[in-house]
Amino acid sequence: MAKKPAVKFTANFERNLEDIEQFLIEAEAPKAFDGLLDELLETVIPNLERFPKMGRPFMRRQVHSVEVTNAVDALTKRLAVLTADPDAIREYVLKHYLLLCAVADEAVYLLSIRHHRQLSFDFEGHWSP
Repeated sequence: MAKKPAVKFTANFERNLEDIEQFLIEAEAPKAFDGLLDELLETVIPNLERFPKMGRPFMRRQVHSVEVTNAVDALTKRLAVLTADPDAIREYVLKHYLLLCAVADEAVYLLSIRHHRQLSFDFEGHWSP
């Protein structure tokens, strides 16, 4: 039987968790953070240990701007240092969150996580006097 890959938190992922916790406190939903931690520990991590390449390949998404094209090119170069697999960065879509992870060597690195509402624009702030 193959060894399960280690699932590791990056410093950025930990900062994202802190941001989510603050976001949920401000949204008056602090208990939702406990739910996220439970989901990570009880579902996400065990799933990634069993199926490290689950989720969509992030780098296969369509690019619609020069800025994103440049960022993807830079990311591809950085990724090449770690692995030859162009599909190493994966998107794991949860009910309320989007998680990015990278599969390299015998580990899955949790890179980033955001609540879907953190991804939206603050239109109200644009029209305030």
